[in-house]
Amino acid sequence: MRISLNWLRELVEIKLSPEELAETLTMAGFEVEDIEDRRTWANGVVVGKVLERQPHPNADKLSVCQVDIGAGETLNIVCGAANVKADIYVPVATTGTYLPNIDLKIKPAKLRGVPSQGMICSLKELGLPTDVDGIHIFTQENLPLGSDVRPLLGLDDVILDLTATANRADALSMVGVAREVAALTGGKLSIPEPGEVSISKNTGNLTLKIADTQACPAYIGTVIEQVKIAPSPEWLQQRLRAAGVRPISNVVDITNYVLLEWGQPLHAFDRDRLKSVASSENLSIGVRFANNGESLKTLDGQTRTLSTQNLLITANDKPVALAGVMGGEETEVHEGTQSLVLEAALFDSVAIRRSSRSVGLRSEASGRYERGVNRAELEIANRRALSLISELASGIIVQQEIADTRPDPSTWSRSIALRLDRVNQILGPIDLGEDTGELQGQDVERILTALGCQLTPSREDSNHQPTWSVSVPPYRYRDLEREIDLIEEIARLYGYNRFCDTLPEKSEGGYLPLDEELIRKLRAFLRAEGLTELIHYSLVKPGEDRQIVLSNPLFAEYSALRNDLLSGLIDAFQYNLEQGNGSLNGFEIGQIFWREEDGLQETEALAGIIGGDRSIGKWSKSGREEPITWFEAKGTLESIFRQLALQVEFQPDCRDHRLHPGRTASLWIRGNRLGIFGQLHPQLRREKGLPDSVYVFQLDLDVLLDSLGEDEVLVPTFQPYSTYPASDRDIAFFAPVKISVSEIQKVITKAGKDLLESVELFDEYRGENVPEGQRSLAFRLVYRASDRTLTEAEVEPVHNKVREALVEKFGVNLRS
Repeated sequence: MRISLNWLRELVEIKLSPEELAETLTMAGFEVEDIEDRRTWANGVVVGKVLERQPHPNADKLSVCQVDIGAGETLNIVCGAANVKADIYVPVATTGTYLPNIDLKIKPAKLRGVPSQGMICSLKELGLPTDVDGIHIFTQENLPLGSDVRPLLGLDDVILDLTATANRADALSMVGVAREVAALTGGKLSIPEPGEVSISKNTGNLTLKIADTQACPAYIGTVIEQVKIAPSPEWLQQRLRAAGVRPISNVVDITNYVLLEWGQPLHAFDRDRLKSVASSENLSIGVRFANNGESLKTLDGQTRTLSTQNLLITANDKPVALAGVMGGEETEVHEGTQSLVLEAALFDSVAIRRSSRSVGLRSEASGRYERGVNRAELEIANRRALSLISELASGIIVQQEIADTRPDPSTWSRSIALRLDRVNQILGPIDLGEDTGELQGQDVERILTALGCQLTPSREDSNHQPTWSVSVPPYRYRDLEREIDLIEEIARLYGYNRFCDTLPEKSEGGYLPLDEELIRKLRAFLRAEGLTELIHYSLVKPGEDRQIVLSNPLFAEYSALRNDLLSGLIDAFQYNLEQGNGSLNGFEIGQIFWREEDGLQETEALAGIIGGDRSIGKWSKSGREEPITWFEAKGTLESIFRQLALQVEFQPDCRDHRLHPGRTASLWIRGNRLGIFGQLHPQLRREKGLPDSVYVFQLDLDVLLDSLGEDEVLVPTFQPYSTYPASDRDIAFFAPVKISVSEIQKVITKAGKDLLESVELFDEYRGENVPEGQRSLAFRLVYRASDRTLTEAEVEPVHNKVREALVEKFGVNLRS
């Protein structure tokens, strides 16, 4: 926001130079990005009067003027402006004057043979925006010749370009900045308090109809008649220009002026045009959300198609303005306007932000509504505007209607408990020169009182430190909510640079949290198996079961949260194939989300995809593809689990419709479900155009990390290698197909006890000579002791126990 120091000085006492004030505001959290010293733009430019104008003897477009600047003798000045004439007061740049905006120093010169002793200036040459071509002509009469033009043009001013943080909506107004300056410097405030405005009739044909009181908690509509539209007085135009606002007419300028002064957006409608749109003498001003497909031509000349996110102002239910954003062109104030309806309203910040964004339109009004307009000063800003309209546009107020659903004014402030002990604990010691100290109670009271807070002492805390109950002013209601907010204000106004900046006495090396260390190790093992790490968006297309759908998505394609990682990996595999990159072997670690009866759930998962021919180069196989087998894909996972020292069980599973019902397994660790592994369903592979053998897995990362975090896994126990030979035994039998090899291995391991070192399946056969519904399995059992060579007498009893256990448990038919 551009802050005029001349305007600011009328609101608060300022004893600092512009540079000192800018430094003070910046240190207090309001960054001053630029200091625009307008006093340098017209240094040496004075008021002159054109006494005589003659055409130039050698140029058709030039004039030779005699100009009096009150210096005893008139100046001979050659001027090229078409609007120069005798008996006008003009700004004159005398010899030696430097005009920085056009980078010109005025020197005595000859123009087409005629000497010129200065320059008659236009506003553009003095750095001021204007629609007039030619020199500037003062409208005032009997101006003192030779006097400085800067007070007449508003160039005796300094502009601070100030940026406020998003939480300081109050600082988007001159009154808010004045309060801040008063708190920082101790200057006296002189904020104007507009008096009550008189309503001559208070009867009329205006009514209000607020359809959504949450989106519009308060609306004041005022009918003003006998308005005379004219240019604003020079003081008002100068203040608007200093703020970067183009003057238009007295009524529009007043609404912009009050916006800048109080931070309260206003809008003036032409009442006759409202009646024309409403097709009725009786006006019903309404506030509602738009219907899909409605349109409105806004003041910038753009016709905008509206959605249900746009909040509208209506006249007899016909759109006339985008509430809180911009008015409509059809009802704008113009030169022939004779009566007005002035709108002063409060709108919900979220509603205005969504409305503004949906049509891609931001304005000074929407920027303030989005941050939060002060609800306690709505009436003050409205009265200020009405008094100025009465004064500058001769308006007569005939009716005022108010729709107000704001909470009781007693709730517009809040009380916050503040402890001095907590203040010093958070902020630390203050620098007292050669010594350090702590903030005292009087410091806290002085600072918060300067901010407009009211402090009521409470009883001391357990450390005998004072405490207060702090009542926050209504204009800081959105910003000051908790004790820590008050502590931040104390630090800001006391001065961050006045606190000690000591570092900790001793620094220690950092370390990774256990979970992060385990995840990094897991990533390394996955990469070592030839898998590439992938990263996908967490947002996906909607349509899945138990999916969480966003209420305000940016795009329809990214409007829901993913509930697994497999869909993204399958799509990535397909995309790489279509781009000619071959089969993608990759993994991803990320969040997944789903909806349950008790609420929304979230967890972190690990998933991977493996497929295609993993060999490098196909020359040795005559270019033939050798798709990866189930056991190779499963071996990839088992290799990772082995490196992590995890014992993972594979159990048949057929619950996921995307996976082959006969080639899918669920994974378990100590009775906890870890995840799933399987081959893609043939139908899905055909739809996606994928190779015959593509395998996927998805693991619950929390279950995996919990298992890896156990002491016996984190700190492995050393087991010495045996120096004695092993004794091998083979065992073969017919077993029902429904019994898995993993179940058989568990029974063998349990029966073999300490002597059994390993169990390995080395043969499976189905077909001739094998009973129907069964298969022939052959295992190799390795027995070994760490302290001796095993004898036949020691091995045979254990091996027999294994045989007996298999017969007893599964009823197998032993072949050896």
